[in-house]
Amino acid sequence: MTLLTFFLFLVCVAVAAYCQTLTGFAFALLLLGMVGALGIMPITDAANVASVLSLVNAWAYWRYHRISFDWELLRPILASSLLGVLAGVIVLAWLSNNAMHVLRLTLGAAIIGCSLLLLAQRAPRPRPSGKPALWFYGTLSGLLGGLFSTSGPPMVYHLYREPMDRGRVKECLFIMFAANAALRLVLVAGSGELSWRSLLLAVSAIPAVAGVSWWQARHPPRFSRRAVEWLVCGLLILSGASLIWATLAG
Repeated sequence: MTLLTFFLFLVCVAVAAYCQTLTGFAFALLLLGMVGALGIMPITDAANVASVLSLVNAWAYWRYHRISFDWELLRPILASSLLGVLAGVIVLAWLSNNAMHVLRLTLGAAIIGCSLLLLAQRAPRPRPSGKPALWFYGTLSGLLGGLFSTSGPPMVYHLYREPMDRGRVKECLFIMFAANAALRLVLVAGSGELSWRSLLLAVSAIPAVAGVSWWQARHPPRFSRRAVEWLVCGLLILSGASLIWATLAG
C-alpha cells in the first residue's frame, strides 16, 4: 500500500465515522463502498477492518455520550442478529473462496438497496411492532453483518419507524453494531481469515475514528435529521454504484 493509498484509506475512515456519529449507522457500508470502489484493499480485508473500527467507533460514542441499556428491547435484537452474523460468516467464507466478483457485486447492490430503503422511510408507526419484527429485522441485520460487517440498514429501517426517541434508537444501534462486530471478529479469527494487514490498518485508523467522534461531540451539526439522512444515503448510493461499475469494468 502506497502512502497515497493509505491517506485515501484514512479519509474514507474519517468520512464513514463522521456519518456514523450523525445517524447511528452507515459506517461499514460507507467504508466498504468507498474502499471497494477505489480498489484500496480486498472486500474481505475491508470487512475485517470495519469490524475492528466498529468496536472503536462504539467505544468512542460511549465515551462522549451517556448510555442506558434497554434490555427488553436489546435482548431480541442481539439474539437474532448474532445468529445472523454466524450465518453470514459461513456464506462469506464460501463466496470469498469461489466467487469474489459475485461478492463485490452483492455488496454494491446491498449498499444501493439499503440506501433506497432508508430513504423510503415513512412516518413512525402509532404503536410498537412487537418482538417478532425485532427478530426478523435482527436476523437480516446480522446476516449483512456477517457478510460485510454492515449490520445497520434493516434494523435502522425498522427502529426509525417505531414510536421511539431517536437517541434511544441510536444507542440500541451502537450496542448491536459492537456485539455483532465482536462476534464476527471471533469467528473470522477462528477460521484463520483475520490477516495482520487488516489489524494493522485498523489500528492505524483508530486515531481518525476517535478524533472524528470527539470533534463531532463538541461541534454537532445544525442540519435537520432528514437532511443528514439524504446526504449519507446519497454518499452510499454513489459508493455502491462506483463499486459495481469498477467490478464490471474490471
